[in-house]
Amino acid sequence: SRGISCCVAQSYAKNFGLYAERVGCVHVMCANGSEAQAVKSQLRAIARPLYSSPLLHGARIVVHILGNKELRQRWKQELKAMADRIVRMRTLLVAELEALGTPGDWSHITRQIGMFSFTGLTEAQCEDMIARHHIYAFPKDGRISIAGLSSTTCPRLARAMHDALTDPRA
Repeated sequence: SRGISCCVAQSYAKNFGLYAERVGCVHVMCANGSEAQAVKSQLRAIARPLYSSPLLHGARIVVHILGNKELRQRWKQELKAMADRIVRMRTLLVAELEALGTPGDWSHITRQIGMFSFTGLTEAQCEDMIARHHIYAFPKDGRISIAGLSSTTCPRLARAMHDALTDPRA
């Protein structure tokens, strides 16, 4: 009624582990019918070269899970368990860094959300971790996979980060 246009895109790839299935949707709210026709035309022009026959397998999985009360509840529980585990790994990593006396404020790691974390490490520090500890962060931006950590690997990562910061061998 206010004539505000907006667009919201959603992906179910990570939430459902359907990375190769291109499962998601886009919602567009247009101010009027002519704008809606123009948007529809543009979305078709964008989508057509990306795929001729969209995959249905992933979409059917999502519809099946979200459409079934018990499966939806189970999915929510599993998703929460995964998210809670990632929070625990973030907390453990920061605790390990602090226990080692690693210089710096690492609270940004526990404030971040998601499967990855930007550590603030430089490219040289990441290269040092690779060379000495065989720990592979994304060297250009210092990003690490929190989802890939465990209670066993957190101390190893913390030690590698500590060494790269306090005793660089570049």
